[in-house]
Amino acid sequence: MRLVKSLPSLVLSLVMISTVFFPVRAMAACSESTFLGMPTWHKYLDGDVVPDQLTGAEACNVQINGVGDTWLIVAAIIEIMLRVAALVAVAFIIYGGVTYILSQSNPDKVSQSQKTVITSLVGLTIAVVASAAVSFVASRF
Repeated sequence: MRLVKSLPSLVLSLVMISTVFFPVRAMAACSESTFLGMPTWHKYLDGDVVPDQLTGAEACNVQINGVGDTWLIVAAIIEIMLRVAALVAVAFIIYGGVTYILSQSNPDKVSQSQKTVITSLVGLTIAVVASAAVSFVASRF
């Protein structure tokens, strides 16, 4: 239980240290996040922002330079899936909190809702750490 309480602060410390000591390569100009902060599938690829000829809006012209870029696309898709897993974990934390409030001091429901919250926090921590690791590794290539 003590490890679960100190894990988020440990993860935050590791992320802060890694951003100081390991420089990140410049990302493509068109790698902004989209809906709910999800990255695009071409987050780690090089590309140029060009105006669309029909609408005049800015569009991303992604450049795939070889087979090695396939792994960067896979890394971006894995990062998207990990962020979705983190959102699901947050939803389960909320669900566990609501069931805890509505348990009406029933010991079985209280213990089940506490287990739900704890396992959701562990899952959220794993998803955040894995997403940071994927982002760290993919930004080095």
